[in-house]
Amino acid sequence: MSEMSSSPSASARISLATDESHFSLASLNSTVSQDEFFRNVREHSELVLKRMQEYLQNEKLCDVILIAGIDGKRIPAHRLVLSASSAYFSAMFTGQLRESQQEEITLQEVSGEALQLLIQYCYTGSIELREDTVETLLATACLLQLSTIVNACCTFLARQLHPSNCLGFSLFAEQQGCTALLKIASAYTCQHFMQVWKNQEFFQLDSFQLSNLLMSDDLNVPNEQEVFHALMAWIQFDPDNRKKFIPDLLALVRLPLLQPSFIVDHVEALCGANECQQLVMEAFKWHLIPGRRSQISTQRTRPRKSTIGKLLAVGGMDGHKGAISIESYEPRLDKWTLLKNMPARRLQFGVAVMDDKLIIVGGRDGLKTLNTVECFDLTAMTWGSIVPPMGTPRHGLGVAFLEGPLYAVGGHDGWSYLATVERWDPASRTWNYVAPMASMRSTAGVAVLGSRLYVIGGRDGSVCHRTVECYDPHTNRWTLRAPMNKRRGGVGVGVLNGFLYALGGHDCPASNPAVYRTETVERYDPTTDTWTLIASLSVGRDAIGVSVIGDWLIAVGGYDGNQYLKTVEQYDTESNEWQQIAPVNYSRAGACVVAIPNNVATPGTVPIAAAVASSSMALAPVNASPSTTNTTV
Repeated sequence: MSEMSSSPSASARISLATDESHFSLASLNSTVSQDEFFRNVREHSELVLKRMQEYLQNEKLCDVILIAGIDGKRIPAHRLVLSASSAYFSAMFTGQLRESQQEEITLQEVSGEALQLLIQYCYTGSIELREDTVETLLATACLLQLSTIVNACCTFLARQLHPSNCLGFSLFAEQQGCTALLKIASAYTCQHFMQVWKNQEFFQLDSFQLSNLLMSDDLNVPNEQEVFHALMAWIQFDPDNRKKFIPDLLALVRLPLLQPSFIVDHVEALCGANECQQLVMEAFKWHLIPGRRSQISTQRTRPRKSTIGKLLAVGGMDGHKGAISIESYEPRLDKWTLLKNMPARRLQFGVAVMDDKLIIVGGRDGLKTLNTVECFDLTAMTWGSIVPPMGTPRHGLGVAFLEGPLYAVGGHDGWSYLATVERWDPASRTWNYVAPMASMRSTAGVAVLGSRLYVIGGRDGSVCHRTVECYDPHTNRWTLRAPMNKRRGGVGVGVLNGFLYALGGHDCPASNPAVYRTETVERYDPTTDTWTLIASLSVGRDAIGVSVIGDWLIAVGGYDGNQYLKTVEQYDTESNEWQQIAPVNYSRAGACVVAIPNNVATPGTVPIAAAVASSSMALAPVNASPSTTNTTV
């Protein structure tokens, strides 16, 4: 009976198992996949590292012993872990070096404490940085090519930098071959040079180290006099042993950039040696014969980046209704920052700088052409109006200061192109018309060269010009000069070392679908009355903001036919090359770009030399919206 009763139960179990097997197979073959991809990287990595650390602590499976050369400390480790963490150990253990077969390896000039901390880091991914050990740790990490630790130590040390220790940090970084820290410490030294040269470390420099510092373009000094004072302080610290270095070190001070009176009062007394006399004569020639500066320029005539001032890029078209921002460029930092916004939108205006004031002349507000003049006080950072309105509304005009008065040249009055020219006299505070140009011109380049006012290119209602006119304020007459090689409307113009430069532009009115924007640049020599093509810009465009800062010609933004640009390029006359520098933050064409000196934003600053720019607006696309099309006439 017991066998009979148990048989159905066993049969049922067999049957059920068979049914379940069929069900399982059917599920695996179903169209809906139940597969999963399991991932637990972080927990797995931590578990593996922890297990390897335990092996290290218990000295299990270790296959190499590292010996610190300085104190003989012995540290067991695993080749696999070291190779995975350090490029230095990877090359040692996976290559053909004899160390790959050695069980004990001595690392010369290495501290046991630092080595053990870094080996522990390979297993744990963490390390303690302390002021008393970080330099040794950095030197050892550089040797072992542990880049993450090198960067961490550099960041730690950078927070400890001070004018009193930065030169020592630079020397340490150079000795250790730590380029990251050397770069940080050198930059800090240049940034704080005015404090650095008054600390003890500066006076401990040898002549070679001092020469490397003085030749830097990046020294942050308000003027070249400070570099001279620093040199003299170093000489006076040990005059008996250091006077012999004066000729070589004085050659690193840019004497032509000092005032002649300063040279007479302070520099000439040092010039017993012929080498020093030649340096002084070079400086005096630079001041006495400005027309020959292009022929006698040297490294000493190139101002340091901190002494050449700043650039301002004002307004322009930005693809919307027009830019209202004013950006400031710091050459030493190669960086643009927002300075201020204009109080209202203006397009195709002119800008000039005089007596710490940014003067904005004419333009359009989007509806009408303006004759008003606004003023921005660069010291108080406030807007106002100190100049009365012009007699004629003008947009697309050019402006320039010439021997005191401010000239407003050509443009468009909302109805027609203009050949008329107005002049504002700061003494009488009135506008008066002077002799008109021979041609009507809008978006022309306007600049001052050799006590003459030049107007270059531009366009009228039918053509773009290649002609050039020159105004003599003493005869009140315009005369033609040699024409450019190309027609250029919306041309950018700058003056550098006695030459005029014409950048980019377009060759026919906006209504012409075949309009061509050029990347070519021409240079005008007033002594021979000739134009010469030089190195071209990176891309063809018009409405380029142009200014000169130091020994560089700067081209800002523009319109390439499709978009408004952020591109900024810098021209080096010695190499005849353009190179891109930091772009502006806002795309803009037709921006007015002017240079201002360092002291312009300092309360109580003295009046500065005039700087000017004119706004040449880009041509709008043929199929642009009406509001965009109306920005060009």
